[in-house]
Amino acid sequence: MDFFNEGKEPEVEGKTFEGVKPLADRMRPRTFDEFVGQEKIIGQGTPLRKAIESDKVTSLIFWGPPGSGKTTLAALIAHSTRGQFIPFSAVVSGIKEIKDIISKAGNYYKMSGRRTYIFIDEIHRFNKAQQDAFLPYVEKGDIVLIGATTENPSFEVISPLLSRLRVYVLERLSTQALEKIINRALSDSEIGLGKMNLKLADGALNFITAAADGDARRGLTLLETTANFIGEGKEITIETLKDVHQRGVLVYDKAGEEHYNIISALHKTIRGGDPDAALYWLARMLHAGDDPLYIVRRLIRFAAEDIGLADPYALTLAMNARDAYHFLGSPEGELVIAELVIYLACAPKSNSVYMAFEQAMKDANEKGSLPVPLWIRNAPTSLMKALDYGKGYKYAHEFEDAITDQEYFPEELKGTQYYHPRDVGRESKIKDYLAKYNEHRRKLMKDKNE
Repeated sequence: MDFFNEGKEPEVEGKTFEGVKPLADRMRPRTFDEFVGQEKIIGQGTPLRKAIESDKVTSLIFWGPPGSGKTTLAALIAHSTRGQFIPFSAVVSGIKEIKDIISKAGNYYKMSGRRTYIFIDEIHRFNKAQQDAFLPYVEKGDIVLIGATTENPSFEVISPLLSRLRVYVLERLSTQALEKIINRALSDSEIGLGKMNLKLADGALNFITAAADGDARRGLTLLETTANFIGEGKEITIETLKDVHQRGVLVYDKAGEEHYNIISALHKTIRGGDPDAALYWLARMLHAGDDPLYIVRRLIRFAAEDIGLADPYALTLAMNARDAYHFLGSPEGELVIAELVIYLACAPKSNSVYMAFEQAMKDANEKGSLPVPLWIRNAPTSLMKALDYGKGYKYAHEFEDAITDQEYFPEELKGTQYYHPRDVGRESKIKDYLAKYNEHRRKLMKDKNE
């Protein structure tokens, strides 16, 4: 009994379901002979290819950029070994749903002699507790787990699970590989665009491969959208491709321009103090499948860059949000990110730390290795003491308000002020402190010189 309900593709208005799939899905290789790229890991004679041919594939992870063939390779492995291929996405699938299937896999193997390949796309999106649930099944061999990730598995996959998986690193597709894929899509009359009799003008193929940027799915999507735009029997020109591409046909790509447009919109909206618009841009990113931890990393940076000492708790909350998301995973953990976004949008803003640090880095870069004043140098040896290292150092705790007339800058930078606190939030108290500090220092300097 096939509890995975294998069968023919359903028909839709006289067409098979295959016929209404996007071109990028229709052109997925059906055999290893059709697969393009990744020869280092799947070419003839490689360890993985030999394991496939001898039906001895063990659980593994494919790590590589979008559109490099991770899902396709997993499906081909299952097909080549006559196994069941059950795909899940960590973005939309729950661990309970997956465990229900896995629990049946052992019995299915006993009845049919066929193995079950559980494919988890974006496996890094499962939190540690969820990933831990796979361990007993992987150890028993009830399933072959194939994970796919665009993130470094060393950081995103728990060690006990990672130690039981072989990691294969996929590379972004080369220009030559992309050209083969595009040309095949144009010529294939069965599942490609061959029946449309399209031609590529000079330079059009180069434009498509450049726009794809190593991602076959992106290139095929641009090709298909352009073909539908111009119709059958036409020539695809660079001008048409530019027009289609610039209209935002590739609505949102986690590695493309729109990704950076939207993270920029989120950052600038929070800086502008609008929590409602900020929530919208956050929702746009999450809806598009962006990695929540990427968003949190940007928010941690925002807390330091745009809020800074005006509200030091903002950085603490951002770090706590990171830990809470790690603990909860999606979708529960996304509420924590939303809370953080609202807090940051409503917090007092100051970029004074950012500006001060930039100027200090500029001086460090441009002024070279200015010598440390002798009185604040360390003197661990008798030679250093003989050279007056540390001589005259004034221990601040022995002075009123822990303030001395001692100069801490190199001579060339004497009197420099990088940090200019704003009169907002917590920073207003720092501003008051620095005003008193500088006034006290000026008095001490005056008394010293008289």
